[in-house]
Amino acid sequence: MMDSRTRPSAAFGLAAAIAAGVLTPASGHQQKPPRARVAFSHALPKLDGAQLEATVVEVTYDPGGSNTAHRHPCPVIGYVLAGAVRMQVKGQAERIYKPGDTFFESPDDVHQVSANASDTEPARFLAYFVCDHKTPLSVPVTDGDGKRK
Repeated sequence: MMDSRTRPSAAFGLAAAIAAGVLTPASGHQQKPPRARVAFSHALPKLDGAQLEATVVEVTYDPGGSNTAHRHPCPVIGYVLAGAVRMQVKGQAERIYKPGDTFFESPDDVHQVSANASDTEPARFLAYFVCDHKTPLSVPVTDGDGKRK
């Protein structure tokens, strides 16, 4: 039996367990802790830290959809949410990315292939840009060398 001196500390312990999400007030059952994984880690090129700006763009390709050749003046980290996307950066092998996969593009890499890998299902991914200057996020590539005209 608890006396008046132990009740506050027991109540505090129960409240702390509920606040931490270990116990739920309705059921009193333990919950599993959240799962966390590093989805992506890559060194970034040297950037002007005084001017940094992050932009996240959600890209959706309809079945069979694609984009023209382009480049990004800033580093880009991609994270596939749904479907499958076909990607190729000049000088690298073409790859297919599925939900949970990530990819990286260095500034000014020529993105030769960016397409939905399926003709029947849409594909969706997030593109996370880290820029140190004001610039369009994508720039079209207009000649075979991948240089802007």
